[in-house]
Amino acid sequence: MSSKKSINLEQSLTDLEQLVEELESGDLPLEQAMQKFEAGIKLTRGCQAALKDAEQKIEILLKSAGGDEQLETFEVEDE
Repeated sequence: MSSKKSINLEQSLTDLEQLVEELESGDLPLEQAMQKFEAGIKLTRGCQAALKDAEQKIEILLKSAGGDEQLETFEVEDE
């Protein structure tokens, strides 16, 4: 098991969306906006780490199942 603190990905994404909305409003004083931006960066890094961990687990499961499958790159279309 990894020593990294596990995060709730769904909650982190919800929190990140809320931070973005608050920052985009433009109603925050600079100091508070900087604090929220820093919190957003931390959430983003945590989400990236959780997704990478999930991808590694999937690769391990595919290999242990004896499959020759390789993960395909998943591309998201911009809205």
